Amino acid sequence: MRKEPANRLSRKGLTVWRLYGWLQTGVVLLLAIGVGTLTYLLDWPWWIYILAAAAVAIYGWLFIHLFPKIRWSRWRYEVRETEIELQHGIFIVTRTLIPMVRVQHVDTAQGPILKKYDLAAISISSAATVHSIPALATEEADELRNRISALAKVAEDDV
Repeated sequence: MRKEPANRLSRKGLTVWRLYGWLQTGVVLLLAIGVGTLTYLLDWPWWIYILAAAAVAIYGWLFIHLFPKIRWSRWRYEVRETEIELQHGIFIVTRTLIPMVRVQHVDTAQGPILKKYDLAAISISSAATVHSIPALATEEADELRNRISALAKVAEDDV
């Protein structure tokens, strides 16, 4: 069996995913407050308060602490002359090989949160689908985009 890809995402990616978890937990908290309000107004059973609070606490622990940590530790990538290998997943780890001859174009993207942490994501388009490498340092993402683009052009010229 092949060893796993050598490169990891930026450690700041873990912080960004945790921030996303806080934002999502905030939405769940608002929903729980809505349920609590309905419970009060409609005189529903008291245990619904406990259930709503537990749901927020469990969701927060999973999406702020556990899942980002697992996601960051499993996300790896490696760019070789003839292929790009990606590995990611929380419960099921997926390993993908993208042949350079199939790469059509490569983009970098940077939203406001990624920009705040000086991170960018790379999208690799092939005829079938788009693969992405999230949370790379901006400079590293630019270099990697240029490298993949150059290797894909060389691979295309060889065909």
